[in-house]
Amino acid sequence: MTAPLIHLVDDDAAVRRGLALLIGSVGLAVAEWPQAQDFMDRFDRESVGAIVLDVRMPGTSGLTVLDQLMAQGVDQPVIMLTGHGTVAMCRRAFKAGAAEFLEKPVDDERLIETLFEAVRQHVQTRERQAADLQTRERYARLSEREREVLALVVEGQTAKQIARVLDVSPRTVETHRANLGAKLETASLAQLIRRYAALVDEHRNA
Repeated sequence: MTAPLIHLVDDDAAVRRGLALLIGSVGLAVAEWPQAQDFMDRFDRESVGAIVLDVRMPGTSGLTVLDQLMAQGVDQPVIMLTGHGTVAMCRRAFKAGAAEFLEKPVDDERLIETLFEAVRQHVQTRERQAADLQTRERYARLSEREREVLALVVEGQTAKQIARVLDVSPRTVETHRANLGAKLETASLAQLIRRYAALVDEHRNA
């Protein structure tokens, strides 16, 4: 996974530069964007980190950008900044999907804490997504019979019970279970069930 990157979108050059220096001082990389549309057109949606977005900008407003980000399924947490905040504006931002809403002048410590928490949550989200993808890829390796055995294992049935259901020998079932452990790269029965129970249900209902 790439190093976290903070996207800083603010048309005020002095504010943008000051915040960039602050964020950079704690070891976080910063990409500065003076124009909202330029940011929307060019920023890397696969990057890990967070977006700091000013509410009031010429042209496309920060709230409009937030709406566009959410509509596109962008998963980086968005921290909104404003020098003229209202309760209605704050409510609007959170309802649209903002992770936090901070007023200018921003308290340095609070901003840094907010960013570190946002980055931590985003890293965890990306790690879960990667693990889910890996789980699905491993499940796709299984033969239809191995999926049948897995479904019965998830139900809690023993090798003998599975053998009766599938009309095979218990030894054959044990072979299939060993193959499941190898293909799915699980170290224990509990891990096998925990990781694959949801996929088994999904496959049944497909």
